[in-house]
Amino acid sequence: MTLALLFSLLGSVGAMSGAALLLAFPDALRQRLLPCLLSYATGTLLGAAFLGMIPKALEKAAPLAISATVLAGLVAFFILEKLVIWRHCHDQDCEEHGHQGGALILVGDAFHNFVDGVVIAAAFLTSPALGVATALAVIAHEIPQELGDFAILLHSGLSKARAFAYNLLSSLATLPGVLIGWYWLAEVRQAIPYVLAISAASFIYIAVADLVPGLHRHTTLKSSLSQVLLLLAGIATIAFFRFGH
Repeated sequence: MTLALLFSLLGSVGAMSGAALLLAFPDALRQRLLPCLLSYATGTLLGAAFLGMIPKALEKAAPLAISATVLAGLVAFFILEKLVIWRHCHDQDCEEHGHQGGALILVGDAFHNFVDGVVIAAAFLTSPALGVATALAVIAHEIPQELGDFAILLHSGLSKARAFAYNLLSSLATLPGVLIGWYWLAEVRQAIPYVLAISAASFIYIAVADLVPGLHRHTTLKSSLSQVLLLLAGIATIAFFRFGH
């Protein structure tokens, strides 16, 4: 459990620090870097889902049950997003973010981070390599999300210091997620493959429904090529931590 807690803490602090650093960059530079981060994050999410979570789940449960769980998870996340319960918008100027208050962002982000903690716990209970790969994917997609949340909190009138403090508290919800997930799943190990399948569904949904549409806004040959290369780099990073040991 020590490794799971360590990586969840590193993920929380690392994502917050990365987002705060990016926020200090000039707008033009930040806008150029954001598609690169999203491309890499897309690769890590897809890599963690298809190279790590789903194969491990299939080792422990029937293929039909796992594929049905992944499908059900995708449908559930679609419904949840429609109900504005779980929203991962990385565009600082998007219409959805413009109509949500800072408090709602913090509550939604805390819930999201808590679930990430359960996901990390399930991955580490399966294998350390899968745990590291999953935590890396969580960190990669959290940085651009935290950047967007920072911008919203600042726009709502908070100072940079207070926005950072509130966002940090929200991000630390990962830790109770790890603790609860670890002790619950340790007692109910038969649930682990289904938690992994649902986690894979969430990673796939975030990557395909949320991140990829934003990447398609950049259509030049240079930007498209860099997106593909960074997406592949994200997948390769997960493959390295998953199999390179």
